[in-house]
Amino acid sequence: MSLVIRPAVAADAAAIHAFIVELAIYEKAEHEVVASVSDVAQSLFAPESPAKGLMCERDGEAIGYAVYFLSYSTWLGRKGMYLEDLYISPKQRGAGAGKQLLRHLATIAADSGCGRLEWSVLDWNTPAIDFYQSLGAKPQSEWVRYRMAGDTLTNFAYGT
Repeated sequence: MSLVIRPAVAADAAAIHAFIVELAIYEKAEHEVVASVSDVAQSLFAPESPAKGLMCERDGEAIGYAVYFLSYSTWLGRKGMYLEDLYISPKQRGAGAGKQLLRHLATIAADSGCGRLEWSVLDWNTPAIDFYQSLGAKPQSEWVRYRMAGDTLTNFAYGT
C-alpha cells in the first residue's frame, strides 16, 4: 500500500472539512464545529493564511490530514511549529500513517529551523497520549492553556 503525504490544496477543502467533523465527533465536540467547507477553503488556502495543511493518502484515497502553523518562542529565540490537527481515519489507524504524518511535520519543522513542535491532546484521549509518548513526545503538564472565544473575546476586546 502506497502512502503519500502532500501539501493540501484548495480542492482538498471538502475532504479536510469531513475529517474535521470526524475528529470533532471523536472528541465529543461536533456541536463546536461551525466552519463550513467554504470557510475552510477561504481561510486555510487564502494567500495570507498563517496555516498550512497536509493530506495523507493511501493508494490515492485521502485517509487523514494535518493543519499546522508557525509560532515563536521568546525563550529559544526561534520559531516553532504548532500542530493544530493531526487526524487519520479510524479504519486506517495502526498501519503507521499517523507516525509518518507526524514525522513529515517534524521534518518540515527541523528543515525550517524550528526549535520545537507542539500540540495539545485531550486528557482522556489515552490512545493519542500513548502514541505520542511512544514517539518520545513529553507532556507539558506545568502549563495550563487558556482561551477566549466568541462573545467572551468580543466583550473583552471592546470592553462590554
